[in-house]
Amino acid sequence: MECNQNENLKNCPCTYPDCPRKGVCCDCVKYHRERGDLPGCYFSAETEKTYDRSIERFIAEQEQKKL
Repeated sequence: MECNQNENLKNCPCTYPDCPRKGVCCDCVKYHRERGDLPGCYFSAETEKTYDRSIERFIAEQEQKKL
């Protein structure tokens, strides 16, 4: 399957400036799964900027949305 990196970059919310996986979603997901965390696109823009991509942070953010 061909990667649509240029198209993916239009919607990629990752704020890490030197990320070599930016726009290559399959590599990004694989990388974060191996680390036990989630890609930046799972988080709000505000949370993503903290670089805390932990599953715990994701759950906390979802819980906060319910309030």
